[in-house]
Amino acid sequence: MLTFLGFLMIIIFMVLIMNKKMTPLTALVIIPVTVALFAGFGPHLGEMMKNGVKEIALTGVMLIFAILYFSLMIDTGLFEPLVNLILKTVGDNPVKTTIGTAILTTLVSLDGDGSSTYIIVVAAMLPLYKKQGINPLVLTCIIMLAGGIMNILPWGGPTARVMSSLKLGHTEIFVPMIPIMALGIAWVLFVAYILGRKEKKRIAKHGKYTRYAASDITGESDPKLLRPKLIWVNLGLTLVLLTVMILDIVPLGIAFMIAFCIASVINYPKLKDQQKIMSKHAGNALSVAGMIFGAGIFTGILNGSGIMQAMGNSMIEIVPKSWGGYLNIITAVFSVPLTFFLTNDAYYFGILPIVEATGHQLGIAPDILGRASLVGQASHLLSPLVPSTYLLVSLAGVEYSDHLKYTLKWAIGSSVIMLLGALLLGTI
Repeated sequence: MLTFLGFLMIIIFMVLIMNKKMTPLTALVIIPVTVALFAGFGPHLGEMMKNGVKEIALTGVMLIFAILYFSLMIDTGLFEPLVNLILKTVGDNPVKTTIGTAILTTLVSLDGDGSSTYIIVVAAMLPLYKKQGINPLVLTCIIMLAGGIMNILPWGGPTARVMSSLKLGHTEIFVPMIPIMALGIAWVLFVAYILGRKEKKRIAKHGKYTRYAASDITGESDPKLLRPKLIWVNLGLTLVLLTVMILDIVPLGIAFMIAFCIASVINYPKLKDQQKIMSKHAGNALSVAGMIFGAGIFTGILNGSGIMQAMGNSMIEIVPKSWGGYLNIITAVFSVPLTFFLTNDAYYFGILPIVEATGHQLGIAPDILGRASLVGQASHLLSPLVPSTYLLVSLAGVEYSDHLKYTLKWAIGSSVIMLLGALLLGTI
């Protein structure tokens, strides 16, 4: 029953979002609450939702002030020299731009934080996409594909969960995955080339894309807000912020909060200018924060009710026992839907130990199953349960439903390529 309710909840959510009958925020809140009440969880609903929001609170704070900080830096003109340099390098060639997006995302993703990667890459590349008239869905697609591969880094999250859950080291889990990640990045570059070619042909035939959202991170440009004389000060502040982030000196949300306040005072000493910056970007920050806390309620109910664990167990139970010898391949294949429908914590701490225990009985080494479970990460970032996904679409000014429909086939392609590579190289 719990499994049925869980999949019903997610299916209703996806249908409403894909058909644009609800916003992500309203769907993330209303659907799980309605289903939980119907299932008789009413007395415990408040506690479930509170726990879900508490778990995601620091992420929400971080995203609010990260958006405000980088939006302010865009207003000051910090990224204009970079955009002009990239534009000078790639010219008016969408193919070079899309490939450059894949490379930049891969490099920035080395810090292991998806949210900061999204903000930095979108802030740097979206103005270029606008100048060339490229569909912003191409930008979100490439960023998500590259981010999904780089998410396997040990400090990125999933791999650390695998090592902790199975009590293994990075040499057993991560190191053998490096060739598979390289293969995945090669696939992303290939997809970027294909999408760039498509955009180049579309622009030549139908003209430049012009339906950009005014609510994206670049917003409406205001020459009065430019601060060219302070560009080195702003660059220094941003580098210090990134250093603090990489070294994990203070919580990231606090770091962005402090950096935003310092940047506001330095660039806009007058109170009315500070208020103008805040009001200009508050809508975008609030929109993302609302979806983040909505996702907290969604996952809080899924976890607190036991629905998420039941969904994972049921998907394992449908595999015939006679297929036990192929558990490594089954784990890799099922990691795609499981990491899409479940959170990483639920999958790696709730489901993977069960898979590992089954593998022990069949004589399949835990490190093999651990590596197999990471194959699905190539598609995981598309999940409606991943808060940073809403950040990405909001920054680029696109709808989540459009992003999902545009990116899904390429993300599944990433998982297929990684699965085939892992099998051929003997990684799993």
